[in-house]
Amino acid sequence: MNISVVIPLLNEEESLRELHDWIVKVMQSNRFLYEVIFIDDGSTDASWNVIESLSAENKNVKGIRFQKNYGKSQALHAGFNIAQGNVIITMDADLQDNPDEIPELYNLIVQENFDLISGWKKVRYDSKIRKNIPSKLFNWAARKTSGLDLNDFNCGLKAYKNEVVKNVDVYGEMHRYIPVLAKNAGFNKIGEKVVQHQARKYGVTKFGIERFINGFLDLISIWFLAKFGKRPMHFFGAIGSLMFIIGFLSAAYIGIHKLINLFYLKIPTILVTDNPWFYISLTTMIIGTQFFLAGFLGEIMLRSKRDEVRYKIKNEINLS
Repeated sequence: MNISVVIPLLNEEESLRELHDWIVKVMQSNRFLYEVIFIDDGSTDASWNVIESLSAENKNVKGIRFQKNYGKSQALHAGFNIAQGNVIITMDADLQDNPDEIPELYNLIVQENFDLISGWKKVRYDSKIRKNIPSKLFNWAARKTSGLDLNDFNCGLKAYKNEVVKNVDVYGEMHRYIPVLAKNAGFNKIGEKVVQHQARKYGVTKFGIERFINGFLDLISIWFLAKFGKRPMHFFGAIGSLMFIIGFLSAAYIGIHKLINLFYLKIPTILVTDNPWFYISLTTMIIGTQFFLAGFLGEIMLRSKRDEVRYKIKNEINLS
């Protein structure tokens, strides 16, 4: 199979048939063997009914319906698990991504051997205040933190080699950072393509300004996990040990200084417990011990980690 198109969605009943017909037209004109995988992330409208109807008409359409809304990352994770194409294309269901981009994205992966191609919506039709400006700030921070020179990390239109999606674990809200996750997994040939952005035709956006706040927090998380996710003791243990040593040496100095003044120089001194630096040293040792224990517990949790259920699937179509 040439291409798997993975489409996460939430309440997009009005756009699904038009999107499907557009994708099928592109696939047939290019003679691609394909599958279209719709992942209904807990829609409350008739989106699933539309997917059922499309799957009855076209056996290349597959569907997964979540029990409730789990988020875009979980939807992509489910789609990636069942995708069979040599190239996986992801796009949003709101018709703002253009299916006519698929052949060129496919060629970049197959002919130029890219691991991942990320779309860049250079010209956007979103609100400048609510989306464009925050998006530019978000992408600037992501570039500086990740080291990837991409202009649009959050573009839903992307193309991947099959082996990339099978080896990248998309969880939480990390769908924004799949290129970073791919880089951390050892897939280094990551490129970018300018893609056409279209104004929303139906419905309203499902994302508000809070997604950028969450995005920045996730960016910090992914930076930390990339550096210390496999070895938390290297971070927490190092800080904890350093703080404990500083606190211990400070307390030892206070004690030795007290003994020298009392027994050698015969100078009366205040009690050790009356010295504020003693409590600072003691606090430093306690905090250092806590950091060390955090690293130790992190190592234990990492070694005992087991796969957990991230989402519950209510219905499936054409997956057998």
